[in-house]
Amino acid sequence: MIIGTAFLNVRIVGVQSLKEKRSILLSVLKRTRNKFNVSAAEVGAQDLWQKAEIGIAVVSGSSNHVEQQLRKIVSFIESEPRFEIMSLNMEIL
Repeated sequence: MIIGTAFLNVRIVGVQSLKEKRSILLSVLKRTRNKFNVSAAEVGAQDLWQKAEIGIAVVSGSSNHVEQQLRKIVSFIESEPRFEIMSLNMEIL
């Protein structure tokens, strides 16, 4: 069993409240979970308007599959026009 994790620091452009941030972020996380069948959650910076820390976990039998999935997920999150990825840390265990 191979486990892959990704930790993203994201800036959310144009939000004016925590309620708006959570609405946008929850939508993206739900679509990510549904599309890729992975675990995805906000793991930090919950009280900041324009910043989010996202954690993602993928489990597979192949390290190549895990790496491909993580890269596709990061690309999917990058495609959200209101998100700007500030930093990314990926690990495969």
